[in-house]
Amino acid sequence: MKTRAFIAGCSGHELTPDEVAFFKEAAPWGFILFRRNIDNPEQVRALCAALRETVGREDAPILIDQEGGRVQRMGPPNWPKYPPGAAYGALHANDPLVQRELARLGARLIAHDLRAVGVTVDCLPVLDVPSPGAHDVIGDRAYGKTPEKVAVLGRAAAEGLLAGGVLPVVKHMPGHGRAGADSHLALPVVDASREELEYHDFAPFRMLTDMPLAMTAHVVYTALDPERPATTSPIVMEEIIRGHIGYDGLVMTDDLSMKALSGSFREKTEAAFAAGCDMALHCNGDMEEMSAVAEGAPILEGISLRRAEAALARIRHEPEPLDPVDARARLDAALAMTS
Repeated sequence: MKTRAFIAGCSGHELTPDEVAFFKEAAPWGFILFRRNIDNPEQVRALCAALRETVGREDAPILIDQEGGRVQRMGPPNWPKYPPGAAYGALHANDPLVQRELARLGARLIAHDLRAVGVTVDCLPVLDVPSPGAHDVIGDRAYGKTPEKVAVLGRAAAEGLLAGGVLPVVKHMPGHGRAGADSHLALPVVDASREELEYHDFAPFRMLTDMPLAMTAHVVYTALDPERPATTSPIVMEEIIRGHIGYDGLVMTDDLSMKALSGSFREKTEAAFAAGCDMALHCNGDMEEMSAVAEGAPILEGISLRRAEAALARIRHEPEPLDPVDARARLDAALAMTS
């Protein structure tokens, strides 16, 4: 059976019979887990195995948002609580090498947790650069307030994930840091000039073009395309993401169930692919919505299939050695110095 170019969520701790039947028929490329899907390590491991069984692919990617701070789907008591990205940018401000190594260490620990339960993709790092007056939906999720710091620490986090056998997803391309609204709830409109955007917002993404996966921003940039958000804009995709930024990896949409996008779910899905996205992402597990996304998503083939295969080839089957107890102790000690 051919794979369809979308990533789907599910409703709970176990798959329902309807979900099993739908995934077998629709054949999504991958899946994404949220807090509603998480109980304990054994349960998550069983859910990941069940999801992969529905599509008959042991390498089917399973994603999660495990940034730390406000965005952490797997947490106490079964998993450690991790700091937000900004905590790494605040460490030992006079020694950027220490910041970088600790950001890598934190992500390597996260990868250890994820691989242990079968999750192979983390929607991290956040490469958005916050601007004064912007909505705090990014806030302390950002590694710093300058493109340089965000790029350096974002790359460190991505490298930590890769070392642990987990694929990073750079987000939210080409930049969510100026947004004055939360795209989960409304469509943000950014009025900055193209010059400002290239210098400030797009710069970190240009430094991580070698990463295998990226996620779009549901944001309108009036200097680029005043009518359409990046996710559904051929102008932003071709001129900025593939052009100015120079990214040739797999580009997935941000969650199509977010309120920023208008139209039916099939229309939103088709618009994203028409713009040049490789993969649709739908997260909330609603069966009716998922069915519409599946109808609008094409078979994964051509250059998008090449990008997907290249991404999966980056997963390390034998992660870099790690003593999680020692590593966690070193990270906690460093964070305690800033509190």
